[in-house]
Amino acid sequence: MNKSPKLTALEEAAQKRIKESHALDGDANRLAKYYHKWADSYELDVEREQYCGPVIVAELTGALQTAYIDRVRAATKILDAGCGTGLVGTELERLGFRSIDGFDLSESMVEKARETGVYRDVRDYVDLNSSLAGYPDASYDMTVCCGVFTLGHVRPEGLRELARVTRPQGLVVVSTRKSYAEATSFEDEVLRLQEAGVLEPLQCLIDGRYLEEEDAHYWALRVVEKPKERRL
Repeated sequence: MNKSPKLTALEEAAQKRIKESHALDGDANRLAKYYHKWADSYELDVEREQYCGPVIVAELTGALQTAYIDRVRAATKILDAGCGTGLVGTELERLGFRSIDGFDLSESMVEKARETGVYRDVRDYVDLNSSLAGYPDASYDMTVCCGVFTLGHVRPEGLRELARVTRPQGLVVVSTRKSYAEATSFEDEVLRLQEAGVLEPLQCLIDGRYLEEEDAHYWALRVVEKPKERRL
């Protein structure tokens, strides 16, 4: 059955906005301005593109919490990095998580996230391409990041900051759109952090569903217990 011309036009407009966001080169001001304009139609656009990344990240987080976190789910402290309008937070809340904080670069997106009522604390104007100065070391049991490591947004080096704010033996769950993984050194950054004793990969789900037009990789990473300093 053919789609109606009106629906096709809406889908084309959604795809155009998504692709335009990939050309912003990680520039914080340009990204903030772009998402300010996009915030009202963002969820409808990604729904039209069958965006399932938030569901997969949340379900993976739930499975990892059960397997690795020695704390009841409702008390497990989670940071939703680049929370956008709160799509991941809403899915986490559905799965029984209650201690969820979030941040995003865009004030307009954060306003939408606050309206969900699932976050304890959610902050705007936070740039993952810079230091997360407002977040102390080892603050969270788990950190999740969906739809952020994508073209034109956050550089792979942002992963180190996600590890820093997660406690030793805590977990970081990250999606990387396939085109981003191929165009950047994200896997190399994972290896560098592994060699530096910061993170250890637990699992990588290759070519999982993400958007209608493209798949993504889903990373499960554990923060390594910091080694004690050797006495000379």
